[in-house]
Amino acid sequence: MTSPSALFQGQTPLAVRMRPTSLDEVAGQSHLLRPGSPLVALADPSATKPGTVSVILWGPPGTGKTTLAQAIARSSGRRFVELSAVTAGVKDVREVMQEALNQRDLYGQSTILFLDEIHRFTKAQQDALLPGVENGWVILIAATTENPSFSVVSPLLSRSLLLTLQPLTDDDLGTLVDRAVSDARGLAGAVTLSPEARTALIQLASGDARRALTALEASAAVAVSDRTEDDDAEDEGAEDDDRTEDEAAPSVVTAEQVAQAVDRALLRYDRQGDEHYDVISAFIKSIRGSDPDAAVHYLARMIEAGEDPRFIARRLVIHAAEDIGLADPQALQIAVAAADAVAFIGMPEGRIPLAEATIYLATAAKSNAAYTAISSAMADVQAGRMGPVPKHLRDAHYAGAKRLGHGKGYVYPHDHDLGVVAQQYLPDELVGRRYYEPTNHGGEREVSARLERIRRILGS
Repeated sequence: MTSPSALFQGQTPLAVRMRPTSLDEVAGQSHLLRPGSPLVALADPSATKPGTVSVILWGPPGTGKTTLAQAIARSSGRRFVELSAVTAGVKDVREVMQEALNQRDLYGQSTILFLDEIHRFTKAQQDALLPGVENGWVILIAATTENPSFSVVSPLLSRSLLLTLQPLTDDDLGTLVDRAVSDARGLAGAVTLSPEARTALIQLASGDARRALTALEASAAVAVSDRTEDDDAEDEGAEDDDRTEDEAAPSVVTAEQVAQAVDRALLRYDRQGDEHYDVISAFIKSIRGSDPDAAVHYLARMIEAGEDPRFIARRLVIHAAEDIGLADPQALQIAVAAADAVAFIGMPEGRIPLAEATIYLATAAKSNAAYTAISSAMADVQAGRMGPVPKHLRDAHYAGAKRLGHGKGYVYPHDHDLGVVAQQYLPDELVGRRYYEPTNHGGEREVSARLERIRRILGS
């Protein structure tokens, strides 16, 4: 049996070893890798017109930004230079640009410059890229986890093609994990995965390929180590030991070993299954029930299980309008702000505005009056209870409208001291119909009193 040290010690990380050498090996991002797409054109050395457009790859960590850049460079045969915005400065950028210009003029070789974390570059550093990008000295492939509209200067953004990467699906992650287990660059069949362990690795990865492969490598080390300890214990006191076939068999990684390796509890949470719907249901009902502690608990479960934070943010926005409404109008603003913040900063930091919005909504006054108002109004419309618009409310701005009586008798509210005047707004068939009935909760207490006075003036 292969020892843990022989398998893992001194090697480059599994995620690095398993980087695809061509676009054909890339898992996920199929929307960017269709025939004739800009990335495929960049990677095709035999193309009649090889791609030369610079691109900015925007997506969450572990979705393949570096992988795509390196696969394009290897496939195209172009010179590849990599810089990190964390360590590189303006001087480094200018040196790369000058060398790229020399390579083009002296040897006819084009250069791909891969710039990781471009959002960390200052405006001056990004400006230093412009001459090389604009004049074609380099083909820039920049990667960022933050919204380029906010983090990349406009001149560079306008000279590049913005491509958005999506979190890997469970099927994509399964393909990567299976390949890493069997591939000679990876674990070369030294271990196998139990179905439960494979599922656990996929769920823990949350759409991040690097996280999946790192967890796999750590879990395999635990499995091999556990088996070595078991064999050593069996060896003590054994006179004859003939276990050649057993030693040749690969170690089996279990779900418990995955949990031990990553030091995290394995959550029962299928993003497409019952648990997904049960947890989000409990989350919303806890907010509606004004229990911030329960709501934050279910939020944490969704985040830890890799739920799409945009899905959570959308549910918060819906809840703010449906269950809080005018009892606290600020709730909707906070929910929308949390959704924008998640899109802007991504995860894991996005968990903080999600938690803030969750707690605010849970502790806010509640009213579903706006929700029931639109539901009742739509029910009437769907049932055919609508009637023609009263003539005095119809558009009177086009030729011939006045001859039809449109706008005749309309009273302009701003011409009166109260800003409200008695006139009919609903169709004849619905006069007296009330859809919105405010509660006495929170801000709707004031709305209720004001609306009652308004309705008395309107005569309804």
